[in-house]
Amino acid sequence: MAWWQVVLIVIVVLSALAVTAAAAYTLGRQAGETRVNDILRDKTRQSLFGRNVPVRESERALIEVMPEAMIACGPGGRIRYVSPLAATLGLIDHGNLSSDEIGDILALVVADGNAREREVRIPIDRAQALQASGEPTGRGVKPGQDVPSDTRYLRVRIGHVTDDLYAIFLSDVSEQRRFEAMRRDFVTNVSHELKTPAGAISLLAETIGDASDDPDAVRYFAGRVAKESNRLTELVHRLIDLQKAQSMEGVMDMHPVSVMGVVRGAIGENQVQADAKHIDIRFTLGGEPQPLDAADEPVGSTAPDEIVMGDAESLKTAVKNLVENAIHYSPEHTVVAVGVGEKDGKVTIRVVDQGIGIPAESLGRVFERFYRVDPARSRETGGSGLGLAITKHCVQECGGTISVWSREGEGSTFTIELPAATEDDLRDAGTAE
Repeated sequence: MAWWQVVLIVIVVLSALAVTAAAAYTLGRQAGETRVNDILRDKTRQSLFGRNVPVRESERALIEVMPEAMIACGPGGRIRYVSPLAATLGLIDHGNLSSDEIGDILALVVADGNAREREVRIPIDRAQALQASGEPTGRGVKPGQDVPSDTRYLRVRIGHVTDDLYAIFLSDVSEQRRFEAMRRDFVTNVSHELKTPAGAISLLAETIGDASDDPDAVRYFAGRVAKESNRLTELVHRLIDLQKAQSMEGVMDMHPVSVMGVVRGAIGENQVQADAKHIDIRFTLGGEPQPLDAADEPVGSTAPDEIVMGDAESLKTAVKNLVENAIHYSPEHTVVAVGVGEKDGKVTIRVVDQGIGIPAESLGRVFERFYRVDPARSRETGGSGLGLAITKHCVQECGGTISVWSREGEGSTFTIELPAATEDDLRDAGTAE
């Protein structure tokens, strides 16, 4: 056989093998795709979590990392499963749903099989809420911190899963509703606060014009115009201070600040108001009484001090506002105590009064702009509703925190906590200078 015949046979055989291999690959791929499609169509033959994955463990882990709480139950509300988050909502009683509203939604879903979504209000036992939060009534509430209320708002979605099993998904939207109320209150309050003095000035000016031939009336109404004008000016200044405090956050130059000097300066700016109401301001350092004026220190004595890093004017504004509020909301012939202390690297400034106190439901909102517990009383004392908002920002600028303890009729305690300056801080500040 000639060599070219051998080559031809080899080429034919290789071609046949190539065609056979291509056909086998195509048939195998088509068979694989058909099998995958069959599996996808038949959901009973697959696991959502993939091969070799324990389904029960994966189901529980998936539910626990979901942002919504979940309850699995039967058509009558008998509980089959409760996620850890759902267990904290207090909707289960002896293995059954305890909420009639959610039960009514479940009944509608059972009746026609259609999933439903609603928002419901769930009443809460206030004492249980306080106990669950671990906070005694009215203690240590910081700006923005939730205070347990007597109502919880839940977004509820209920759907049929399989056979007699139903899933209830729960989202707590109480915080969203609280912020919506804050926003509405802020718009209402700022509009009212600006409109009231402006309207009064316009009306008084018209009255002065009508009484131009009566000098006594003109003097009286001119005084009223001046009072309303001062009120409007004070409000604008407070708004500017608040904006300034907010815009300085995170960009302020930190310098060593004498806490004793700050507190004495803040007390000095409120001394006239305190004397007018016969209120005694007492100042202590580490529990030891201190003179209100540094000039009254005994000759030759070296008074102790606490040093923090921050801005002296911002801190003085914060303490001044707290002392001012304490005087405004305290009866005559009472005491306002201002105490400075240091523990575990933290310097605290406490302002304690014997005033009217703050209702528990208002504790979480007193640091909001324009929020006032008693608007009528605030207007009598010249309050703008911005002092505590400014104080909060001033303290935060210096890396500190502020909290409030209060009960109605027992007075209030506002506590500023700041990191004490370290030797490295003082050395760096000296080098920068």
